[in-house]
Amino acid sequence: NDFEEHGKFFGTVGAKGFYPFNGTFGVGGCIRGAYYFSDFSDTASGTRNGVPFSNELRVKNVWDVDFGVGFQVTVPSGIKLYCGPVARYAELTMLSSADVAGVRFPAGETTLKNKTGWGGFAGVELPLAKGFRLNLEGRYDERWSAGAAILYAY
Repeated sequence: NDFEEHGKFFGTVGAKGFYPFNGTFGVGGCIRGAYYFSDFSDTASGTRNGVPFSNELRVKNVWDVDFGVGFQVTVPSGIKLYCGPVARYAELTMLSSADVAGVRFPAGETTLKNKTGWGGFAGVELPLAKGFRLNLEGRYDERWSAGAAILYAY
């Protein structure tokens, strides 16, 4: 089962703020939430202990929210380094059509939540051409993730 879905609608909203103590140090905060308005489904089938099975799995009510506080330092050449803790909560509802021995989800509805509510993030923002910046960020909360973005300030 790979829950391959395409064209599903979701929404994310967030806010962030930053307070510079001086030209070098500052602190900021952010909050973000997301909700997936569509359900995801897949069918898993096979043989377990010589008995064939087919099980429809459906995921619905997927949402998450996180809040972080970041500490930033600006070093020479306008390079910004930042890091801080992040709190996260995520939840979804898993529906399984049948009991299958060895499958983690029993028949019916099960609510799943994230294993840990805390993590951290760190990043660097590098100036490029006039008004453009490259942002590289890594984060850990249950697993590692990383991203990059080109920013333009006007």
